[in-house]
Amino acid sequence: MAEPKKELNELVVRLGKEQPVETARPEKTAKALKECVDRDYVHVMFVKTGTEVGVQLDRRDCKFDGDFDNATGKVHIVGGLILNYDKVRVVADIDLSTCEGTGRMEPVSDEEYEDIMGRAKE
Repeated sequence: MAEPKKELNELVVRLGKEQPVETARPEKTAKALKECVDRDYVHVMFVKTGTEVGVQLDRRDCKFDGDFDNATGKVHIVGGLILNYDKVRVVADIDLSTCEGTGRMEPVSDEEYEDIMGRAKE
């Protein structure tokens, strides 16, 4: 018999809609973001709720087409975390000139989460 579907945390549901995000830690610059990317760990702030999460990057799904040195172009960030006991994937598109963009959270299965986190360590 299948297990009953677990209800998602209310915050995870709210953050599931595309909305403004920024990468401002440790500072709101392309150089600081590049240092975080190099460590495979980026803080993403969901501006509407003030929720800041640390995202373990899944490099296979990320796209770093922008020019970090000149703070031009955009980057596509994808990674995983657990928020309020729910396993999620964060997807964000960030403009390097402002370190702002749009993003959302997507709930993932245990298997998907393990895949994200396993890939992040490769």
